[in-house]
Amino acid sequence: MDRQTASATFPSAAAAVADARRFVRKVLADWGMDEAADDAVLATSELATNAIAYAGTSFEVSCRLEDGDIKIEVRDRHPTRGIEMPGVTASSGRGLPSIARLAASWGVSYDHRTKGVWFRLARPGAPAAPAEAETAAPAETAGDVAGRGPQTRERGPRDREQAREAAGAQGREGALSGDVGDMPVAGDRLLRSPAAVEAMEDGVATAREILGAEGAAVLLTERDGRMIMGSSAGTAAELPLGELSVAGLGPAARAGSPWVAAEADPTATALQARSVAAAPLESQGRLTGVVVAVSSAPGRFDEADGVRLGRLADEMSLSLEKARVGELERSWRGWLSFVAEASDLLAGTLDQERTMALVAQLVVPRLATWCAVYTVADGEPDRLAYVWHADENRADGLRELLEHAGAAPPMDGPGPWNGLATAPEEVRAAAGDTAADHVYAFPLIARGRRIGTIVIGRPPGDRFPRSAIELAEELSRRAALAVDNARLFSAQTAMSSALQRSLLPPGIPEIPGLEVAVVYEPAGEGSEVGGDFYDVFESGPGPGGPASSSRWRFAIGDVCGTGPEAAAVTGLARHALRILAAEDMSVPAVLARLNRLILGEGERGRLLTLLHGEIATRRPDGVRIRLTSAGHPLPLVLDPDGGVREAATAQALLGVFDGVDFHTDTVDLRRGEVLLCVTDGVTERRSGSRLLGDGDGLERLLAGCTGLSAGAVAARIQRAVRDFGPEPSNDDIALIVLRAS
Repeated sequence: MDRQTASATFPSAAAAVADARRFVRKVLADWGMDEAADDAVLATSELATNAIAYAGTSFEVSCRLEDGDIKIEVRDRHPTRGIEMPGVTASSGRGLPSIARLAASWGVSYDHRTKGVWFRLARPGAPAAPAEAETAAPAETAGDVAGRGPQTRERGPRDREQAREAAGAQGREGALSGDVGDMPVAGDRLLRSPAAVEAMEDGVATAREILGAEGAAVLLTERDGRMIMGSSAGTAAELPLGELSVAGLGPAARAGSPWVAAEADPTATALQARSVAAAPLESQGRLTGVVVAVSSAPGRFDEADGVRLGRLADEMSLSLEKARVGELERSWRGWLSFVAEASDLLAGTLDQERTMALVAQLVVPRLATWCAVYTVADGEPDRLAYVWHADENRADGLRELLEHAGAAPPMDGPGPWNGLATAPEEVRAAAGDTAADHVYAFPLIARGRRIGTIVIGRPPGDRFPRSAIELAEELSRRAALAVDNARLFSAQTAMSSALQRSLLPPGIPEIPGLEVAVVYEPAGEGSEVGGDFYDVFESGPGPGGPASSSRWRFAIGDVCGTGPEAAAVTGLARHALRILAAEDMSVPAVLARLNRLILGEGERGRLLTLLHGEIATRRPDGVRIRLTSAGHPLPLVLDPDGGVREAATAQALLGVFDGVDFHTDTVDLRRGEVLLCVTDGVTERRSGSRLLGDGDGLERLLAGCTGLSAGAVAARIQRAVRDFGPEPSNDDIALIVLRAS
């Protein structure tokens, strides 16, 4: 791999997002830049999903080392679509605020055929780059430059901050951004930050030293106004804090000024001191704590001590704010990683019931105590499809409560839901505390229509923080597409299965003097109609003979391609064979007529290989078969001694040339002999670079079936095809086995 650049192209498929992440992580590992891998992988994941969800094309991911920095670009093949930013130009989907948070800079470039979004990460260990000049007005998004021709737009730190502010319209700072801007961060979050704890310990030691205090402490604010101990030293470390709140602090604290007080001061009382010097810790104009120095002697501190402590508090405030932002950033990255992994899990299944179960289990217990998923069918009320509770013992009671509650609200956006209050009193009583839970509902909207609702709940004393609501909203958008994709896949699979059944015979008739066995396996997961088919049918009585002298025909064919176009030719061929045989047309005449019919389809036609035979005469020692192989794998005959021979000559396939003259080959199948007819899904079954049919492989396989019945031969061939390669077959498999008895 070149050390300066690496690139790979991925298809427009959900699984490609995970492949793109693995590619980026491997490239950075090869370059020795593992420290930057997490940010690079998360940003790549968002952009790759954009390429699939909005552009709908294949995309290329390229990694470059430029001046020691890492530049990664995701380029799709739809240059006319702008990139949507949630909160600015779009109502749903992924956008660029995530990239603005992760990258040192990012931009969008266009040419006449492709559109790319790139981002740049600083080399691990390198100093932060200086702020770059703005290149566009802050309100302009990537989508605004669509259609202007080849160009690039880069955003520096200031521009990224403006992007976050734009994405935070109507009081929102951006998805998964935490609680910044609403209220002071709870003090216990700072206590979880090693950097904050270290800053507080250093500050306490410095306060004691510069003031000669007997003790010092940092008190942090909680959301409810209480103050908790952040760090302490000296005499302050030996005392419980007591009931101290922000409301009990004096006017100086609320004004943001240091103060010096005697034992009557609430802070001094809480710390059991006779004199105290204190200074507020502030962050963005909000009181986040207080740093105090205490003494057991009255009048120990003067105004100069308060000023010195105030300067120390300003320095400590900056350190704590940096640690707090770092803790939020780590938390934000963790949630973003969770959403990316959740997207992979949701994309990994196309089963509707499993998808809904997965959605509920992703929500619980990370975001809520319980989760319920409702689905919507055309013209019917919402149906409760899945319920999951963190406490399995409460799951049944919750389901009963939800089934008797009000219908899931047909809302266009997330919001509180009070449907539990409408359940009968006896049901609410049986559900216990769950009936009083805080409940939020999130609509599942896919392709412009509501397909269901996610309802989540928490206990009465545990309200949903804004970050959890925003994360659940993001997850619901992705879940909606996953559920809808699974629903569409199920409908398509059912339709394809029904169509496939209509293209195969309803049953295999009993033919005097012959054992008949068939096998048919479509490739893939059944979402697409295969091109292989077979048929065994009665073509009518022999000329002037009784009904007991009926003639029988069989056919096995392979249409080029799959899907509706191939199914049309398959249906044409199978029905035409029966109709033309009933008109007493010979095997060569049937193939010639079918060839003209396919050619008459024009561009809708498909190439067809076909083996068609007639069981014309029953003999005392077996049967006589006349057959024609039009471009099809030649049939094989197995004799009772284990010898194998080809039973026909190759002739032109159908749908290529007009005016082809076909002829028949005659096979006398004696008692105990087996005629095997297969499609190329058998002969071309692959294992690495080898094919099953290479080197007379099918002949050797058939030779091992000596003495078996027709059904046993068919089963052994089928099992051998399955076991030949480690991967599932990517081609349909069909075979007919005729054994003279």
